[in-house]
Amino acid sequence: MKKTFVLGLVALLMLFIVACGQTPMKDDGAATQNEEVSVANEDVGESLTPDQSVYPMTIVDSLGREVTIEKEPTHIISVAPNITETIFALGLGDRLIGRTDYCSYPEEASIVQSVGLLTDPNLEVIANLEPDLIVASTHFKQDVLDNLESLGYTVVVLYGESSFEGVYDTIDALGKILNAQEKSLAIQTAMQAKVADVIEKVKDTEKPSVYYVVAYGESGDYTATGETFIAQIIEMAGGDNVAKDGSGWRFSHEKLVERDPEMIICSEAQEGKAGIMSSENYQLLTAVKEGRVFEIDNNLLDRQGPRLADGLEAVAKILHPEAF
Repeated sequence: MKKTFVLGLVALLMLFIVACGQTPMKDDGAATQNEEVSVANEDVGESLTPDQSVYPMTIVDSLGREVTIEKEPTHIISVAPNITETIFALGLGDRLIGRTDYCSYPEEASIVQSVGLLTDPNLEVIANLEPDLIVASTHFKQDVLDNLESLGYTVVVLYGESSFEGVYDTIDALGKILNAQEKSLAIQTAMQAKVADVIEKVKDTEKPSVYYVVAYGESGDYTATGETFIAQIIEMAGGDNVAKDGSGWRFSHEKLVERDPEMIICSEAQEGKAGIMSSENYQLLTAVKEGRVFEIDNNLLDRQGPRLADGLEAVAKILHPEAF
């Protein structure tokens, strides 16, 4: 039980950071999360095809900072799993010279030098790698940013609204910054098509009641409450989230038992389905009694990157296998 809870709480922390789209950095002049990152070429010259970028390029990032990128980046450090995934999806994994301990996808990322933790990357390792661009996301600390900029590094912070549109904005911005606009557009188009396909397939289905497990144990139950993006994904996938009226990722165990969801979805990591099925707290639930507990790769939902549409489809296939 304790092991399950501790591991689950780690997942909760990561989920809260990524899915809520919140950042510990505060700046009165920062752009809001609903604003798109803007990119302006300082000297466009002749007309361009859609897949061309021109440098120097001025970026207004998600913190409202103007950042100038002098030339096309070829030595990049990513300080966020979703950024790492997007760089690889753009076909530019060979430009990635640094990533965090949590950047686990795709498999090729594991051979890239780690710069340490998301919140506290190792500045000495970064200096040794000599990047021409560092890309961060929601977790980035102000003091880390200040230190990197004081050392002369170009740092762009990208995060979007907690929605598919927010993900598209981030992918679009990276495509422009890295001179991969055609590939960026193709990724977004494929994601949009998959989202539309899923919505079409489940639109006339009956919505089963579902509970998404983030963490559980002695300190209570944590789930995708109504204000979270994962809750939105559950609804888009044709489910009725029993915790939709909750907030702050916490949910009353009494309410959970009372609402008795038809289905439970949990991460395939940690103890997964086996942990849920053996938990004393969940023994009263019909979904547990009847074996309707399903595992999912939580990174498909937690990380707002190119695989998010796959995450929506994975949830929909759990809830409505007959539709696929």
